[in-house]
Amino acid sequence: MLPYIAILASMLIWAASPIATKSALGYLRPLTLVSMRFALAVLLMLVVGLASHSLQRIERRHIPLFLLGGFVQPFLYYVLETYGLRLSASPTVSEVLLSTSPLLAPLFAYVLVRERVTWNNIIGIVISTLGVVMMVTAGNSEFDIGSAWGVVLLLAAVVTAVLYTIILRKIPVQYNSLTIVFYVQAVSLLFFLPMWVVVDAGHISEMSFNWQPLCAVGYLAVFSSVIAFILFCYTVRRIGVTRANAFNNIRPVFTALIMLCFFGEALPWAKWLAMALVITGLFICQYQKK
Repeated sequence: MLPYIAILASMLIWAASPIATKSALGYLRPLTLVSMRFALAVLLMLVVGLASHSLQRIERRHIPLFLLGGFVQPFLYYVLETYGLRLSASPTVSEVLLSTSPLLAPLFAYVLVRERVTWNNIIGIVISTLGVVMMVTAGNSEFDIGSAWGVVLLLAAVVTAVLYTIILRKIPVQYNSLTIVFYVQAVSLLFFLPMWVVVDAGHISEMSFNWQPLCAVGYLAVFSSVIAFILFCYTVRRIGVTRANAFNNIRPVFTALIMLCFFGEALPWAKWLAMALVITGLFICQYQKK
């Protein structure tokens, strides 16, 4: 049960991340927020890894995997997602597109790592994804797709998210999750910083660095970028790409429950039904005969 507890915890943390991100973006530019988040996360993992002697040295022959992982996600994923969301006219369409990663995961897993995909996996993922679509469209009539480039960039972001899990699967088992996430995010930071210098460095005076955005950055760094990434990495390497990616569908469920419990946002009956579909699909996807 430990991998399932780990991935549910990571999805719960990531479900609250958009709330923290939205809060911070009222004060910081997007690239500044992302760069601060991963710089703090890398520093924290470095300190913890050195203090606990759990940070391992990477063998030279494995460096390309870590470089590719860092380029694909977080760097490329966040760039594609940010600009895709800007070009997409409808938040509903954006959420639906970003929820398609579990549908692509079985194909990529089978082709790239020869991971066994069962009919239970496929049926469960389809049911769960239908639940996500129903959840984000319930009571929402906003379906203007906007720029076609927005759709292309969001779908590309989904592909990078799936490729990231494939890379996690291919990294040798000799490395622990802290080591993997540390080096992958350190590589991403090397890509983010030059972009930050070009895009945001000249706008420092326009941004506000008071306690509210700094608390949001702290949450995103410690919980979303360190704890959740390590838990997700551990789970992917234990239960596989297809079954781990299926849990991405439960993030909108957790987000809706957080909004209900902490912000009093009402949930119509259609969303409760959609949640039931998501959870049912996850159970079917994870089911395996002994």
